[in-house]
Amino acid sequence: MKQAPFIAVEGPIGAGKTTLASMLAEELSLPVIKEIVEENPFIDKFYQNMDDWSFQLEMFFLCNRYKQLKDTVTEYIDRGKPVISDYHIYKNLIFSDRTLQGNERGKYRQIYHVLTDDLPKPNIIIYIRAELDTLLKRIAKRGRSFEEGIDHSYLQQLIEDYDAAMASLAEQEPSTPIITIDGNAVDFVENKEQFEAISSRIKELM
Repeated sequence: MKQAPFIAVEGPIGAGKTTLASMLAEELSLPVIKEIVEENPFIDKFYQNMDDWSFQLEMFFLCNRYKQLKDTVTEYIDRGKPVISDYHIYKNLIFSDRTLQGNERGKYRQIYHVLTDDLPKPNIIIYIRAELDTLLKRIAKRGRSFEEGIDHSYLQQLIEDYDAAMASLAEQEPSTPIITIDGNAVDFVENKEQFEAISSRIKELM
């Protein structure tokens, strides 16, 4: 049986994932799954000292995203109901490969695959790509205290990591469409026509 539409919105920190996912959920009358960020008890410590707190941070995110997606399967996917999420579970590998080293990275990858390999994957991906200046402006605008001192080189590396990850996903799952949005030029919040173009494209794929 064909899986119901499972849409994931992805992109680096500050790209506008949650905003776009929420707007599309309202436009398409879909339930929206939002990742837990500010509730992570290790996030402040992580931005102060990435080396000491990266494993705890990544494990918290992984376990919470796993629980959310497991519930999503039960509530929506198994019942043939479409749903939209403001993340793809694959992002755990994007971030952990950047922050973890050696044995910790290996252990994390093992746990990731044990938890996620049998979960349904999104069958429509929206990738918001944006340059560093754009991300920094959006991060400043939303005003999260723990992001105030974010390392610019870390954020730039994430941009490159996301490009590589989307290319990898395209190879792994060639039947899954990846819609790339130029976050530097497209303002789906202020420009109604640009948002409607995105939502129309999603409707065509559902």
